[in-house]
Amino acid sequence: MYRSRPGRFLRQREPALCVSVEEERDLARRSQAGDREASDRLLRAHLAFIVSIARKYRRYGVPMNDLVQEGSIGLLHAIRKFDPSAGARLSTYARWWVRAAIQDHVVRSWSLVRIGTTAAQKAMFFHLRRKMAEFRGGPDAMTEDRLRPVARKFGVPLKEAVALARRAAEKDRSLNQRVRAGEPAEWGDRLADERESPEEAAAGASADRFRRGLVAKALKSLSGRERAIIAGRFMAETRRTRGAIAADLGISRERVRQLEISALDKLRRLLGRKGLEAI
Repeated sequence: MYRSRPGRFLRQREPALCVSVEEERDLARRSQAGDREASDRLLRAHLAFIVSIARKYRRYGVPMNDLVQEGSIGLLHAIRKFDPSAGARLSTYARWWVRAAIQDHVVRSWSLVRIGTTAAQKAMFFHLRRKMAEFRGGPDAMTEDRLRPVARKFGVPLKEAVALARRAAEKDRSLNQRVRAGEPAEWGDRLADERESPEEAAAGASADRFRRGLVAKALKSLSGRERAIIAGRFMAETRRTRGAIAADLGISRERVRQLEISALDKLRRLLGRKGLEAI
């Protein structure tokens, strides 16, 4: 419906409709009953209203057409909830729905990392973007001391406020983007490889084998009942209850509890606390 140029937003090809109060109420009732033509007429009648709200969010780098489209979706939600008998005009009722739909789209488009889900977090994001010029020094300048009043104002934990502020400071950057124009280095080249080195992997595997050997040797020192209880309570994929083990062994739950305590004491003496945690 809209055509865009850099820095400009052209008028819709179809002229906007003007509807009276009574016509608007009638169209709203028909739209809520499933009349798509009525919904389309209401959308066309409020197109300039949607555009006026969308214009306020152009500085976030989202195409104007997308903002208008999201605002139209917000208006359709508002039409479904609108009460024509309440006496208010649809534009008055729909303003929050249109703005919320556009804001949600801006936040979703800003980063692949989820920026905020609550209303407070989203409100804080837009506040930080408006105040970004005051945070000289970029993301590193957004310290806890500077963000503490903002976090308090929006009721957001300070740790979340710091993370949100640093993500709001700039949009996602492609790892294939050149660090400087004309140079071969890309941002991905600056990422550290956090995988284990072959030496670390070999050392870890050796340590695991050593611990498993100690555990196997310690378990052999237990009686048959004690091994069955320890295996069922701590080594099975799904931890078994004392009642289920008692039924298998033909003893009481209290006796299972006593044998479990005794077995754990033996293993603790043989393996120590850290070795016991490996079971």
